[in-house]
Amino acid sequence: MSNKISSVSVSQRLLKVLLSLVLTKPLVRFVFIKFHGYYNQHKMSLLGAFLLPFFVLFLSLFIKLDNNKKREIKHKLQRLYPHVSQPVLTPSNCVRIVLQSIYLALFNTTTTSQQHITIEQRKTWRKITRSARLLRLADSKLVRSFKVLWLVAKKQTKTKSYKAVSRSSIWQNSTLKVAFLTLLIFAVAVFITVPFSIEAQAVFISLILVVAYSLRRVEGQIATIVMITLSVTTSTRYLWWRYTDTLNWGDPLALALGIGLLLAESYAWLVLILGFFQTINPLHRKPIALGKDTANWPTVDIYIPTYNEPLEVVKPTTIAAQSIDWPADKLNIYILDDGKRPEFAEFAKQIGVGYLTRPDNKHAKAGNMNHAMKVTNGDYIAIFDCDHIPARSFLQMTMGQFINDSKVCLVQTPHHFFSADPFERNLKNHRKIPNENMLFYGLIQDGNDMWDATFFCGSCAVLRRSALEEIGGFAVETVTEDAHTALRMQRAGYKTTYINIPQAAGLATDSLSAHVGQRIRWARGMAQIFRLDNPLFGKGLNIAQRLCYLNAMLHFLSGIPRIVFLTAPLALIYFNAQIIYAPFVAIFLYIVPTLLQVKITNSRIQGKYRYSFWGEVYESVLAWYILKPTTVALINPNKGKFNVTEKGGLNKQDHYDWTISKPYIILLLVNVLGMTYGVFRLLFGDSSQTGVLVISMLWASYNVIILGAAVAVAAEAKQVRSSHRIKANFPAAIRLANGRTIKVKITDYSNNGVGLETEHNHLCRVNDKVELLMSRGLKQFSFPTYICNTRDKQLGLTLRDLDLEKQTAFIQCTFSRADAWLDWQENFKHDKPSYSFSHVFYTSIKGFKNLIFHAPNELRPAIAFASRVLYFVASLLPKKPTKVLKTS
Repeated sequence: MSNKISSVSVSQRLLKVLLSLVLTKPLVRFVFIKFHGYYNQHKMSLLGAFLLPFFVLFLSLFIKLDNNKKREIKHKLQRLYPHVSQPVLTPSNCVRIVLQSIYLALFNTTTTSQQHITIEQRKTWRKITRSARLLRLADSKLVRSFKVLWLVAKKQTKTKSYKAVSRSSIWQNSTLKVAFLTLLIFAVAVFITVPFSIEAQAVFISLILVVAYSLRRVEGQIATIVMITLSVTTSTRYLWWRYTDTLNWGDPLALALGIGLLLAESYAWLVLILGFFQTINPLHRKPIALGKDTANWPTVDIYIPTYNEPLEVVKPTTIAAQSIDWPADKLNIYILDDGKRPEFAEFAKQIGVGYLTRPDNKHAKAGNMNHAMKVTNGDYIAIFDCDHIPARSFLQMTMGQFINDSKVCLVQTPHHFFSADPFERNLKNHRKIPNENMLFYGLIQDGNDMWDATFFCGSCAVLRRSALEEIGGFAVETVTEDAHTALRMQRAGYKTTYINIPQAAGLATDSLSAHVGQRIRWARGMAQIFRLDNPLFGKGLNIAQRLCYLNAMLHFLSGIPRIVFLTAPLALIYFNAQIIYAPFVAIFLYIVPTLLQVKITNSRIQGKYRYSFWGEVYESVLAWYILKPTTVALINPNKGKFNVTEKGGLNKQDHYDWTISKPYIILLLVNVLGMTYGVFRLLFGDSSQTGVLVISMLWASYNVIILGAAVAVAAEAKQVRSSHRIKANFPAAIRLANGRTIKVKITDYSNNGVGLETEHNHLCRVNDKVELLMSRGLKQFSFPTYICNTRDKQLGLTLRDLDLEKQTAFIQCTFSRADAWLDWQENFKHDKPSYSFSHVFYTSIKGFKNLIFHAPNELRPAIAFASRVLYFVASLLPKKPTKVLKTS
């Protein structure tokens, strides 16, 4: 009733304001009084709003007004109807006037300070503000309490380490430990399995969210563990509810689709639990110093396998390997050329490194390295992909682990990329958003190291030769020979370690298709390991190692579950199949808070290594493509072949990869059509299903956002620079032609150029020849360069015609610097889910724009027509008045 009165009062005010402008004659005033009386008698607010503009137009035909009055009327009408254009009496403007009038009649568009707020509205607003104040107060009190508890625990243990807490005296009493764990398990089981009423579920989940929201600002491992416990409890309770209360046994279609969704959710739950276990306490291993007597240092062979990469890619890696700080008589470098190219052999001879080929290319990279093991004899083997340029400190950082523990067989370092991968390049977020690899190398590998389950990643690593020989060399049964080799060494009782300090950097994949191809190989290889040498059942591994490998293998089986999540809401929209058979309120209270809790916890754990919502984008891009190879590998693990990831390619112009994006364009269209059909059902369908239909549409809307971002990645940006610019910050100098020397700072460099910043304005001009002076330790080097651009205090230099000696010195002074890659994580702040979602949302909009911009010529007329139609429809929709009129 109050809503109706409010609408009536709004219409009344509109009538009084607008018609008072034209009521200047007795006859008109008499007509208005009669009309207004009839209007009040029948309470026809909607009809009044509908007739109002046309009534004003009708009166204007018979009433002569002065120019000032006309301008006043026109000005006020323009403010109420801002999107009505001239001439007014067109069919489209009539529609605009009708819709805008209905909008003005049904909704109060005045500002809070000017509107007549009812007593009930004031009470509601006070309740909301009071609740917000109570929540803020509870949050501050909880944060303060948690910090006090943490300080007490810190004083008792004298350290921040979770291990120290677990080893404190109270935990050494086995009786207390068993009693506490029993009580904890019982409490969690009760919270998971006991059915709650709707009200009880609302209170329970609200309390957990409040605690988690407060804990996110409390530092320390204990707070993280509590948040993980809460997430495990809420997610497991959700899954228990799904299995026990939400299957629609009376509808075969809904039951079949519901079971499919439930299995996908079970997969996601298992991956979530394993991920929490894997990263609950990352090790953060530090390097161990070597003895000062270099005579006791072991011999090391460096393998640089290559197949079809150009010499320009392999050359810097080989030169940088020669610059590694290690006794020359104990270091041997080999180019393992499966391409058997004469220019590679000539280059190896020219710089004095080994060059190895073999009669065949059997077993690809693994076979190449196994052949090299037969003709080399170093105590240890360091492996670099041919595009990974090592820092000179690589062996200094890694070899101490082997000397310290004879059971260590592998030391892995991160794979860092100085070029942007397709996500970073095509979305223009390089060094702004953590790339896809960063979660694994920044967090997961440290977590694996805690459980002695570090994976060998095929490059940037050192292995003990004797351990490799004991297991028969590098594994050749799967296409992921690296992870399989580490698994075999761990089965043999050896330890694998990880040092999270980048000691090499390489080229990321050049295109989305190459990126997808690389991930297909990884996915197929992990599925092959699952079938041929399953870590869950083989001998030699402890439980923690098995769980870490299980999580890695399950990660690459995400194709089917991800597609299920991207299509599940359409079951209700298209087929009226209620796959979650529960009331709307129950669905909301179980799903939304659980997802929020998991997002908050993952945001805390993953921090600056993976921003919220981007994982869904990465999985959506890969889902369709890893589905088939993983399924085939599970059925027939020996089917398929090794594919080499291409590096160093160029894109001569912007283009859209319609082939690679076809699966998610189809999924996007299906979801968009589903939302359109959902709107139709909301307007004309069964009103009893409004709640579940709204949830399905919100879910489909989220899928549209994620798929839109996936579509955006397929717009390949132009890449014509063969050498990638690397940001830097170290001192150097330039010597001008007149002999003057100027101190500068290196801001970036590449294979053939350097960016400088001078302290003062300079008089250098383009094409001037200058000498670039850089140092490595106590040695100083000079490089002939030419100025290619100038801007204020900025200079760009081009390197030209460097001989091999100068090329070697330049790489030693730049790429091989010990501190070259140490800032790889410093560019990223801690994740903020709201910011991440907005970034994904705007990326999704960019994806829709890409589809239009890159559309084939045959489709552009249709897309242009659809765009004009959408624009026209949008122009008809009501708009908020530009300025609210003061009412009496």
